[in-house]
Amino acid sequence: MKKTNALGIISSLIFIVIFNILFFVIGGTQHNVSVWFSYGFIHLACLMVALTPLFIRVGKSAAVFGFSLHAISLVYFVLEFIFGIIFILLALDSYTIALLVQLCLVGFYGVTLITHMIANEHTAEAEEKRQHEIEYVKKASTKLKGYLYTVKDKDIKKKIEKIYDTVYSSPVKTHPSVSQTETQILRIIDEIGLLISSEDKEKIIPLSDSLLTLINERNERLKTYN
Repeated sequence: MKKTNALGIISSLIFIVIFNILFFVIGGTQHNVSVWFSYGFIHLACLMVALTPLFIRVGKSAAVFGFSLHAISLVYFVLEFIFGIIFILLALDSYTIALLVQLCLVGFYGVTLITHMIANEHTAEAEEKRQHEIEYVKKASTKLKGYLYTVKDKDIKKKIEKIYDTVYSSPVKTHPSVSQTETQILRIIDEIGLLISSEDKEKIIPLSDSLLTLINERNERLKTYN
């Protein structure tokens, strides 16, 4: 458990303890139904603040997701605490108004929280998809750039530079239909890397040409989807 989450739970527990001490010391134990409803809803609101970290979607934007959900839970808690205290002080004989108002609050809170959680899920999935999409270009261009520092033969270096430029300027957004081609491209790049140490032009040059053809084929096929 993260330290911030643990501190949040401890803060909620401290509030509950203090609230209960004040509630029973000042008001005693004899209360009507409307007061007990308010008492319960205040505890529920406090509990939801403590549990909010469990609803946060893990990802690069976890901090942003967490801020929005924490803000929603905190607003609900403040509103519930205000209305709960009002109904506790009024101690209405009929519990209908107290129940309806606080049900509306918790209902609105639940809908708002779930809506934001769904939106966060969509955002996180889009981020993961984006990260997956840039993986091919990032991995391929990084390997090729490394080869440029080690290769000495001018003809081979010229070929690698052309391949690197083509990969680097390739569309980042990919499609499942080209995944096999991308795997093949990365495999050939690895093969070229193994051959560079020996600088075997007879193997590297034709393999580089095949690689460039595959890269261009992948890019052309993506034009029909993007």
